[in-house]
Amino acid sequence: MWSQAVELLAEAERLHRRFFRLSAVETAPAWEPPIDVFEDEREIVVVVAMPGVAAERVHVALDGATLVVRGTRQLPFDGARFRLRQLEIPYGAFERRFTLPAGTFELGRPELVQGCLVLRLKKRER
Repeated sequence: MWSQAVELLAEAERLHRRFFRLSAVETAPAWEPPIDVFEDEREIVVVVAMPGVAAERVHVALDGATLVVRGTRQLPFDGARFRLRQLEIPYGAFERRFTLPAGTFELGRPELVQGCLVLRLKKRER
C-alpha cells in the first residue's frame, strides 16, 4: 500500500511539473498558472488558466511594469471521506507575473470566464 501511495505521488509530481512550472510566493511553495496574451492597438488581454479558483481567492495588481496575479486553489474534496487516487491539478498558493511592454496601462475589471481569469489592460496615451 505504501509503495502504491509513493508511486501515485511521484506520478502526480511528474505531471504537475510537466504542465505547470513551479514558482515561489514569498517562502511558500506555489504553482504558476499558464497564460495566453493577446494585443491590439488599444489593449492587452491576458487570459490566466485557473479552473476551480474562486474569485474571492484571487488578487490582481500592477506592480510597476509587472502584472501580478496571485491566489489560492483549495482541494475540492478534503477530509477523511476520500482517498487520493490521482492528483494532476495543482492546489495551494499560486502566483503569476507578466512583464508588460513599455507604455502606460489601465487595468480593467477582472472577469472569470469558463475557468479562466480574463484581464484587460487598456493602453493609455503617454
